[in-house]
Formats: sequence, structure tokens, C-alpha cells
Amino acid sequence: MSCVAKVSTAPAEREAVDYRLIGLLSAAHLSDDINQGVVPAMLPFLIAAGHLSYAAAAGLVLAQTLFSSIVQPLFGLIADRRPSAWLIPVGLSLAGIGVALTGLTHSYWLIFAAIAISGLGISAFHPEAARRVRFVSGERAATSMSLFTVGGMVGFAIGPVLITPVLIAMGTSGAALLAIPVVSMGIVVAHQLPRLSAVTNPMIGHTAMGLAPDTQEQWSDFVRLTIVVILRSTVFFGLDTFVPLYWINVLHGSKSGAGYALTTMLTAVVAGTLIGGRMADRYGRTTVLAVSMAALVPAMLAFLGCARLSSAGLSLVPIGIALAASTSVVVVMGQEYLPTRVGLAAGITLGLSMTIGGLLMPVFGAIADNHGLSVTMLLLSIVPAIGFAVSLTLHEPSGGLESK
Repeated sequence: MSCVAKVSTAPAEREAVDYRLIGLLSAAHLSDDINQGVVPAMLPFLIAAGHLSYAAAAGLVLAQTLFSSIVQPLFGLIADRRPSAWLIPVGLSLAGIGVALTGLTHSYWLIFAAIAISGLGISAFHPEAARRVRFVSGERAATSMSLFTVGGMVGFAIGPVLITPVLIAMGTSGAALLAIPVVSMGIVVAHQLPRLSAVTNPMIGHTAMGLAPDTQEQWSDFVRLTIVVILRSTVFFGLDTFVPLYWINVLHGSKSGAGYALTTMLTAVVAGTLIGGRMADRYGRTTVLAVSMAALVPAMLAFLGCARLSSAGLSLVPIGIALAASTSVVVVMGQEYLPTRVGLAAGITLGLSMTIGGLLMPVFGAIADNHGLSVTMLLLSIVPAIGFAVSLTLHEPSGGLESK
């Protein structure tokens, strides 16, 4: 395709790569997503402290998911029209302070509100940070986005490791300690605001991505991509929410073991994200997306077939890799389908589409209350099969094979 050649040979775009800035934003993403990773690991402790049902506990995941997702497209629109680098450190600080406040109350609705505040901070952070990563990514858009995404995935992975021993030693009040690393990173990012503010969209003043005007916005593909992201997010939040509970109540493991099991899966997510980004730049976005969704089904069924804790823990590794292989890919696909609206695309693929997965968590929680965790996990294993079918209808976005 001629448009591919235009993208891959643009010297200005190659020269715009700033790995130090990508590293800074990746570190900020790590700090930001610690706050999402700790919430599922906190559920067993919050259930014990507040005598919550599974549905009520899943509702806390809903609170963070709802506020961290539903307004992301709005922040994305703001970023596209009026770049606001200050949202990055402010969002970081709110994300950490919100989760920390959960340890200062035993009221369910105050905990819900504190987690919602954290979600709002997460929502402010992602579109602005992701669009700036895209602007300095050069030819390797998926690879660069995977590095940024890995920051978030590492945050998810170390979150349970950080919070579980603290909660065991101090109870739920130990969550207040989470504000320290996140606010500290917010200060570091604020110090770099002049540099962040200097990053601009290299497409301004040019035909977006070298495409013809009638092919700039691929809305039909973007809508179908959003459906796949919704299905993928349902699986992700389902596993993130119910794996610790399944580990304790079905496999009869310990609370600390549940935290480490979740960390095992989320560590595999890091590897899957890097693998998926590299493969997407080499073999195409749609190929990686379809293969990752297809691989999730047997991987999840294998986990459900494990009776021993050791084999169950090991089976979480392929689940994490398959689940994460498309994480950065779908963000880049969205930005390539809507090349002049990269903030909006990031807000939808990172945010709004994730809301549906979060909204379904209380439904799956109710299923777990009435029919058991095994049935809930079995239903979750069917979801990626649907995502695979929809992914087969997507066209490769312009620029998707630019590395070839």
C-alpha cells in the first residue's frame, strides 16, 4: 500500500522518537495502574472487614472501572483540541490518594466514593499520556505503545504484592501507604511538564498519516474494534476480580497465595504485552488480535481443569500472555483507524469500552453468589471466543504493516 510507504519513510517521524520521554511516561503509567491492581487483591480483606457479599465486592471494582473509563473519551477530546499535559501528574495524584482513602473508613459507600475518585484520576491520566507516546513512536508504534502499556501492566502486577503483606500486617488501614509512591511520581512528572508540553502532534499541517482524505477515518472498523475491546475487558476484569476469590474458595488456597496467584497472571501479562507489540509491528495488528483472543479459550479452560494449586498457578501464565498480547495493539489500531483523533481513540480503547466490562462485574458477582465461582469462570471462558469471531471482520489499519 502506498500509504504504508509514506508512513514508514517519514524521516521527521523517525527523528521524533524520544525514548526518555516514553520511559518517563511508562514509569508514570506503572505508578498510576498500581491503584487498579491493588483493588482486586483488597477484596478478600474488605469482604472480611465489612461482611460484604461477592456482588457488593465486585461493585467496588465497578466503581473504579466506571470512573476510570466512562469519562476517558471526554478527556481524549480535550487533549486533541487543547493539549493539557498537567492532567498527567494531577491524574496520577488523584489515583493514589483515592485508593489510600479506602483504608480510612469502614463505610461501604465511602469506600465506593474513594475508589471512584481514584478512577477519575486514572481517567484523566491515560488519554493525555497515550497520545504523547503515539506522537513520539516513529515507525514502531505498537512496540512503543507496548513499552508504555507494560508500565501499566507492571503496576497491575506489583500492586497485589505491595498491598497484600501490608493489609495482613495492618488491616485495611494500610491502604493509606499507597499514596506515597504515586504522589511522589506525580511530583517527578510535574517537574517535567515543560518537556511534556513541548510534544506536539507531528500530523498537524499534513494529511493524516499520509492517507487519502476518504480513508482517513475508518469508523466502521473502529466500532467493531471497540466491540472486541469490550469483550476482552470483560475477560480481564472478570479474571482480575474472581481469580483471587476462586483461589481461596474453590482451590482452598490462602489469602496471601491468592495475591501471588494474581501477580503471576499479571506478570505474564507484561511478557504478553511486549510480545504482542513486537509481533503486531512485524505481522500485522489484526493477526495478533485474532490469535490472542482464540488462545484465551483453551488457556482458561485448562485453568478450570486444575485441582492442585501448583498447576493452577502455572496455568495462569499462558492466560496472562494471551490476554495481554493485544493490549497495546488495540490502542494503536484505534489511533490508526482515527489518525486525526488519537486522544479520542485512546480514550475509547483504554477507557469507555472498558466500562462495559466493569459494568458486568456485579452481574458475574451475582452469578457467583447464586451458582458458584466455577460457573462464573466457565462463563467468562466463552467470552473470548466471541471476540475472536468479531476480530476476523476487521481490516488491517493503514500503517499496520509499516515495518515491513
